[in-house]
Amino acid sequence: MDGNNVNATGGCPVMHGGNTTVARPVNEWWPRSLNLDILHQHGARTNPMDPDYNHRDAVKALDFEALKADVHALMTDSQDWWPADWGHYGGLFIRLAWHSAGSYRLGDGRGGAGAGNIRFAPLNSWPDNASLDKARRLLWPIKKKYGNALSWADLIVLSGTIAYDSMGLETFGFGFGREDIWGPETDINWGDDSVLMAPTEERVTDVDDANSMYNPLAASHMGLIYVNPEGVNGTPDPMETAKYVRMTFSRMAMDDEETAALTVGGHTVGKCHGIAADIGDAPEGASVADAGFGWSNPSFNGKANTIHTSGLEGAWTTNPTQWDHSYLELLLGHEWAVTKSRAGAFQWEPVNLPDELKVPDASDPSIKHNPIMTDADMAMKIDPIYREICERFLKDPAYLAETFSRAWFKLTHRDMGPKVNYIGPDVPAEDLIWQDPVPAGNTDYDVAAVKAKIADSGLSAVEMINTAWDSARTFRGSDKRGGANGARLRLAPQKDWEGNEPARLGKVLDILTPIAQESGASLADVIVLAGTVGLEQSIKAAGHAIEVPFAKGRGDATAEQTDADSFTDLEPLADGFRNWQKEAYAVRPEELMLDRAQQLGLTGPEMVVLVGGMRVLGTNYGGSKHGVFTDREGTLSTDFFVNLTDMAYSWHPVEQDGLFELRDRKTGAVKWTATSADLVFGSNSILRAYAEVYAQDDNAEKFVRDFVAAWTKVMNADRYDLVA
Repeated sequence: MDGNNVNATGGCPVMHGGNTTVARPVNEWWPRSLNLDILHQHGARTNPMDPDYNHRDAVKALDFEALKADVHALMTDSQDWWPADWGHYGGLFIRLAWHSAGSYRLGDGRGGAGAGNIRFAPLNSWPDNASLDKARRLLWPIKKKYGNALSWADLIVLSGTIAYDSMGLETFGFGFGREDIWGPETDINWGDDSVLMAPTEERVTDVDDANSMYNPLAASHMGLIYVNPEGVNGTPDPMETAKYVRMTFSRMAMDDEETAALTVGGHTVGKCHGIAADIGDAPEGASVADAGFGWSNPSFNGKANTIHTSGLEGAWTTNPTQWDHSYLELLLGHEWAVTKSRAGAFQWEPVNLPDELKVPDASDPSIKHNPIMTDADMAMKIDPIYREICERFLKDPAYLAETFSRAWFKLTHRDMGPKVNYIGPDVPAEDLIWQDPVPAGNTDYDVAAVKAKIADSGLSAVEMINTAWDSARTFRGSDKRGGANGARLRLAPQKDWEGNEPARLGKVLDILTPIAQESGASLADVIVLAGTVGLEQSIKAAGHAIEVPFAKGRGDATAEQTDADSFTDLEPLADGFRNWQKEAYAVRPEELMLDRAQQLGLTGPEMVVLVGGMRVLGTNYGGSKHGVFTDREGTLSTDFFVNLTDMAYSWHPVEQDGLFELRDRKTGAVKWTATSADLVFGSNSILRAYAEVYAQDDNAEKFVRDFVAAWTKVMNADRYDLVA
């Protein structure tokens, strides 16, 4: 019975042909195979909602006030199966919201709270997220009650925000509108550490330089969103820890003041749990009998003080269920020394603290404990920059409250994109620079007249197409940033990015800007419309009469509305669609192309059709001819696919790294040159299957229609105003 799977724990062999676990992925034997599945995750076949379900419409029908009241009531509705510390769940729900949002990283915009991904692996089983499965189960009755109108993603973040509100903080606001996913995000590289808390030297090139850690990860250790709370390499040293805190939070898009405020405000409430007992397996590895919980606590006796979570033990403030200013009074006003928790973890405790400042036990208020600080807390005291900020907060509690509430709002909304995506009565009216605000664009202009002016401008089709593409390609579906709306292509830093060919870009903008001014259209619209004009010229040259859709209404952002520093992370270092990369990288060009396609929200066929079309249009960076498999460049034809799949040509690597020659098999003459980002569409079996569709004699018009649809999708990727 070859191929039978035998239960390792005993049981009879059974014919079992389904590949039903991830222990043996179907493609594990493929050498460096492209993971094209990242283009097709979260599709209709995994989504249980009806095909006509519209989440935004459902959210708008929520009874927001009733929901908030229910979440408020839950805060003090302690359950025997998982009791609340001091009778208040606020600290637990804040931790749930924080750890969900805190996975965001500015480098690629991935992570964050926007999709409810903490429900799934690996996040649900990160050691830093121990017991957060309980927090979500406590929220289940509310999710059950409000149903489809309330996403887990919204509820998780709302619970933390309401927690602060219930404990006395005036929060900055809240926006609904996050939509759940139904399985793990397979596109995200969370890091490849295999050993929890392995030596720091294994993940940085220089221990003294926190920024040498692998980018774009924000986590310094697998499963730990922040730094080791016991110190770098588990050794208390607040100055060293401060370096990693600064690096970690900067990768989360937070400056020093926001970092200090979040640390202070986050640890003003709640506690750590650290009894000396074993903790059960993580949710993904736990027994079926654990009901998906994981992290079982063998020593739990029904009281909050017998819960084990982090290993550290204690609260940071005297009144851990109240928003007050005692954190800084304790931290800066007392001497602290390294001790160990009941579970043996390094932590800091005050020396000779008066009894009236000690913390009541979470279950028995007659018992008092020292407050505690982690190494990251001590960094706020020892690091001179953080110290100065904290002293300012100490002198002005109102300033601390405002700074924290704004930082909390940013932390929990950073990946939601423009404010038009926010729903509900508590959305702040203020436009915040990190939301990348774009003013509404004019729609009262004659599109046909503008197209005529563009056509008569003297610009070539490829100049117009490339400028429109470069404007739109910055879009990242991960955090809904970038894109053509706003015309930030004309502003620093984008206008100077090497990948945007500044000289060509400057020429095109000098011609298009007066057209925009004369017509009343935004420059953002005119840039995209110019791409439309150039594309329609190329379609006509191919003998087709297919119109490219255009949606007007983009606005032009100002430099004052643009956080230039944060846009640095959106700079393309490679663009396989234009067959370019800034320099040689360890990652192959086709992998970088795949990553960009995923961020643009493209499917496999859409990526294929766009690359093939852009090659024959001549859109390569600097006018290079790599991959331009046609004798009629500038015509939107299927020639790329026809010649790529033609066995009349053989492929040969050349000495220049990454380049190939396509030679006539009979004569040996070089017909074309190419990069791996070209030839992968003929060598990868899946991509070749798509390429063959467009190489067929009967699909010339289908190719143009599909190209136009994919092009339009990219141009409108950031047009949330069209579906608000």
